[in-house]
Formats: sequence, C-alpha cells, structure tokens
Amino acid sequence: MKPSLATLALGGVVIALGIALDKGLWTIPREWNPFQPLYLEDPLTPVTQWKLGRLAEDRQACLATLETARPGTLAYTPLEDHTPVAGCPLDNVVRVRRAGVDFNASFVASCPLAVAWTLFERHRLQPAARDVFGEPVASVRHFGSFACRNIYHRDNARRSQHATAEALDVAAFRLADGRRIVLLDDWEGDDSAATFLRRVRDGACDVFGTTLGPDYNAAHANHFHLGMQGMSLCR
Repeated sequence: MKPSLATLALGGVVIALGIALDKGLWTIPREWNPFQPLYLEDPLTPVTQWKLGRLAEDRQACLATLETARPGTLAYTPLEDHTPVAGCPLDNVVRVRRAGVDFNASFVASCPLAVAWTLFERHRLQPAARDVFGEPVASVRHFGSFACRNIYHRDNARRSQHATAEALDVAAFRLADGRRIVLLDDWEGDDSAATFLRRVRDGACDVFGTTLGPDYNAAHANHFHLGMQGMSLCR
C-alpha cells in the first residue's frame, strides 16, 4: 500500500524539523527541551515537572539546579545522608534557611522539594501576591517538613511524605506591608485574602505532585500540604 499524501507530508515536516534542529536553524527553548537542565528562573511548562522528577535520583543535578537561583534569593546547606530517627533515613536533602521569602524556621527538605518550593515561589506565589495585593510576600509560616510518621498518624497506614522530608506544611503568609493571610482564618469568603489563597493553591498544583488544603479534609483546615509524590493531586 502506498503511503497517503498526509503521511508523506507529515514525514516531510518531521524531516525538515530534524534538519532545522541539526543545523541550528531552529532551537527548542530551554524550558521546553526535556534534555536541557532545569533552571529556576525559566518559565514553567508541561516539561517542568518531568525535569523536576528526574532530580530525585540525581543529587548533583539537583544541587546544580538550586545554584541557578538569582543571587541572594536562596540560602540552603546540603546535608549528608543520615537517619535522624530510626526507620526514617534521609538522602538527597538540604536545610533551607531562606528562599525569596523568610521562614519562621529553617527546615530540612529533599533537594527536589527545595527546587519545587523555589519554582512555586518565583512563578506562582509572588505573581499571585502582586496581582491581588500589589506587593510581594515577605515571609511564610510553616508547620515543618520532616516528621517520621505515617499518614494520619495511624499505625497501619503508609508512610507520610513528611517521613522522607518530601512535603512542607504551609500555614500563613505575611506581605511586605505586614498584613498576614492565615489559612485557618481567611480561606472562606470572596475577599482578597481568600482569592489570594485560592490562587496560591492552584499555583502550587502546577508544581507539586500533591497539594492538599482546607477543601480536602478537616486535618488540612489550617495549612497547605505541598508534597513531591503523587500525580498532580490537587485538593
């Protein structure tokens, strides 16, 4: 059977694109190229999460990604693999002291979580704050990242993402003018604070594998759970 004209045309397009790429006549933007490293300042694309997922097994590539942050916007310390609590070993982790925002306390995070937070803050959190309030977020209050426990604190449940420092629980935000937006107090309603928090939740879903908040269950009424595992679970 002879190939159809459509098949021949498609083949011609593919060949032409291959030649253009090979000769440097056309290049794929770095943020869209799955074979290029992840840069924190690049725009988010559907390829970003795939690149992020690869960092879990590549410590050096993950640390190299953190080094692409704008100077002075990210303070962290790489940590050796260790087991702080029996049954919960940690590997490929860093201690985050500051990102573009201040935190109420430093926290231990898997390196990919530190990358994901920085992407989220740069490309979703701060744009939402500027759009809604006209000013940036200055600091974030969190409930911590590492906790050697099962989900829901049940003995027969699977391990929580917190057991591997792959999740951060975020409770509140403080703007540059000092105003505080607290999930427990400001989630309900249609005012600017509630609008901002929903923008934050939706933006987190673009980056993290699991994003859970007050709409998920009562246990998350006072915080966003931002986790690396999962396939875009967004509640």
